[in-house]
Amino acid sequence: MRLSRIRLHWVEVPLHEPFRISSGEIRVRCSILVELLANGTSGWGEAAPMPGPVYSVETPESTWEFLRKKLLPGFLDRPELDPTRCFGRLEEFPGEPFAKAAVEGAVWDLRAQQESKPLWALLGGSGQALPSGAAIGLMPTPEDLLDRVARFLAEGYRRIKIKIAPGHDVELVAAVRSRFGGIPLMVDANAAYRLEDLPVFRELDQHGLMMVEQPLAREALEEHAELQRALRTPLCLDESADSLEAVERILRLHSARIINIKVQRLGGLEPARRVHDVLRKARIPCWLGTMPELGIASAQGLHLGTLPNFAFPTDVEASARWYLGDIITPPIEVPRDGLIRLADGPGMGYRVDPEKVARYRLRVEEFVP
Repeated sequence: MRLSRIRLHWVEVPLHEPFRISSGEIRVRCSILVELLANGTSGWGEAAPMPGPVYSVETPESTWEFLRKKLLPGFLDRPELDPTRCFGRLEEFPGEPFAKAAVEGAVWDLRAQQESKPLWALLGGSGQALPSGAAIGLMPTPEDLLDRVARFLAEGYRRIKIKIAPGHDVELVAAVRSRFGGIPLMVDANAAYRLEDLPVFRELDQHGLMMVEQPLAREALEEHAELQRALRTPLCLDESADSLEAVERILRLHSARIINIKVQRLGGLEPARRVHDVLRKARIPCWLGTMPELGIASAQGLHLGTLPNFAFPTDVEASARWYLGDIITPPIEVPRDGLIRLADGPGMGYRVDPEKVARYRLRVEEFVP
């Protein structure tokens, strides 16, 4: 298989409502799309960092510049189109895991199409339907939160996750429990708390939560271990689980009992699969997180999510949940039973809609060997 060219697309898709977490909010989804063309076939990948310092040091601007100035020119000098070895090649360029996830995802999609296989088959998954959970950002009032919970339960989502922040935590959980009883419920703090906030977590511990996601700072692994020893509720680490080495340290310290695997943060499907395998061997369950991304990265994540150690509902939701118009066809859908069924066909199954890419595109650049 011979690589003929690479196209880089910057798209900006409006959201139905702001996505709010403890560190900020976004109103549009900026994503950088990587399109690899080889032997008449296009493979697609997506880099989806959030703008500004909302979630990570990487931004759409930094990812675009890294791709066009460093990663793509270097990759074209010696392309690696074997997806199991591609990540090793990309690791020769330090930094920017989102950019690497986009290139590596395109390589996986390209190979799966060339072999006329679904992506999950190449990854070692099962192709089974995945339960979807709704993630609800920080709402202006508790009443707004309860309205959202009611809506998503009626739509079939199998788990509710609510964002919390200091001063907006116990009362929100208590309100949801009072209205909806023992529904599958978890909270996500996005590293907004300190170990001194233990009394808050002791109160949360009384509400039968599935897990508390990333309560403390990313690097605070010893503090997470101390907090976990003080609680019955499992801690789940997200921002802290940004590499295989970090996950192995989490396991040694017993800093959490669940891990959220995010393909973008880890730099691609292959490093995410390696983390999955290490966790499975350690008997630590995991689940598939999202940023949220557009359809390309979401679909590829769903294929990965059919591996056996993904034990909880994914954060991947219906395309229409966040976006005025996604860039894939068919859109990702969550039916009333709450199970996402992968689209049939080779590669992702879902195809990229060129008209929608053109509609939402801000920049495009092409690279040839």
